[in-house]
Amino acid sequence: MLLQRLDQPPLGGASTDTNFGNIIDKLDGAFQIHIEGQNEQWGMFTDFTYIGLADQHDRPRFHTQSDLDTRLFELAAVWSPGEDRYRGWDLFAGLRYIDVNLTVQFDPENPAFNTTKFDGGGTYSDFMVGARYTWAMSERWGLTLRGDGSFGDTEGTWNASAMANYRMKHGAWFLGYRYLSVKLQTRNHDNTDITMSGPIVGYGFIF
Repeated sequence: MLLQRLDQPPLGGASTDTNFGNIIDKLDGAFQIHIEGQNEQWGMFTDFTYIGLADQHDRPRFHTQSDLDTRLFELAAVWSPGEDRYRGWDLFAGLRYIDVNLTVQFDPENPAFNTTKFDGGGTYSDFMVGARYTWAMSERWGLTLRGDGSFGDTEGTWNASAMANYRMKHGAWFLGYRYLSVKLQTRNHDNTDITMSGPIVGYGFIF
């Protein structure tokens, strides 16, 4: 389930701010790629995630049409204090870059009020730090738990995931769950909370 909350500007000149939950909760498209390499103790990884959402709602006094495109890029160095690669604890630190494009159109039912369009978003760079732990449950099955946070241009970003993997001859299947919460201030100085959570299924090539 993917949710977005917006503190939006006044409608048709009204003087009060209204907080709406679940303005956008319909997935329009998603894509994620993870690339990582390690030697005995040190390594690097990069992540790219794209999530697009679009939705519309009929509310008591107006209709909303919303569109949200979010791109996340992460680049981090990894330190593995254990003896085996991709086993046990890993600590990492690096950069998280977030690009958000948000558009919400408010169409009042009362013709006396004009249509209001909110264009928000922006680009944000954070310093990211986190940890993960990987269990080798058998020769083929593994489980990785990851948690991290980042601060800088955003008001705070938190990420957590649990990922099981099943090794094949030349790669592995991955199945898990991810939760990401982003608090930011848009270029119009409006506070926007973006919460994305849901299952992940993918295939990884191992060299």
